Amino acid sequence: MTDRHETLVRRQFGSTSEAYVSSTVHALGEDLAAIAARAAAIRPECALDLGTGGGHVAYAMAPYARRVTACDLSVEMLAAVHAEATSRAIKNIATSEAAAEALPFADDAFDFLACRFSTHHWRDPHGGLREARRVLASDAPALFADVIAPPSPAADTHLQAVELLRDPSHVRDHSVAQWLAMLELAGFTATSVVTSRLRMDFTDWTARMRTPPERIAAIRALQSIASSDVSRHFAIEPDGSFTIDTVLIEAH
Repeated sequence: MTDRHETLVRRQFGSTSEAYVSSTVHALGEDLAAIAARAAAIRPECALDLGTGGGHVAYAMAPYARRVTACDLSVEMLAAVHAEATSRAIKNIATSEAAAEALPFADDAFDFLACRFSTHHWRDPHGGLREARRVLASDAPALFADVIAPPSPAADTHLQAVELLRDPSHVRDHSVAQWLAMLELAGFTATSVVTSRLRMDFTDWTARMRTPPERIAAIRALQSIASSDVSRHFAIEPDGSFTIDTVLIEAH
């Protein structure tokens, strides 16, 4: 089962790596600016971008860290990050291929860690967070940003369904309460929790993952039959664009 999920993730993101490097949603955002600001304040020796995707966290941390490791499961994604870092003349980013649940780093190897829009793809978020804690030095900060599940069960079900139809490597968007519980079990103490809202342009959202037409139609069908409460929560627009909840958690 492990190999099957990791193979699915590699297949999904290997073919879409360039789209994530150029994605405006991933390249911008208050959460990304906050991660950069914390890196600027701390000036880490060794920073880890866990689940780097298009590399935007790594690029944001690079001016303030001596060395940044961009870690991801997809070789193609890492190649795209390396190419983008080279084009930006960023010389202190190294890449590492690994699953979050099995990091190839020594204990206490990093003094800063950031993970953005990655955890909802992990087959074992508890294991991934334990690994994050293991490779992070004591009292060093970790920042986790991700889409979060809304408290309403109906809205939660809708979100997980459309996420999975768009991207079969999706595992789960967790609620804030679930996030805090997982972090505590992994040995972290959350010191800051900031929630926000993020609009997703439907055409861009589906094109970035190359969602096939039949699954796009299924997503639109779910949106069309959503209850008024669910439709209102996600601010579903006539073209399918919608707004999701996100969180940025700092933990030590």
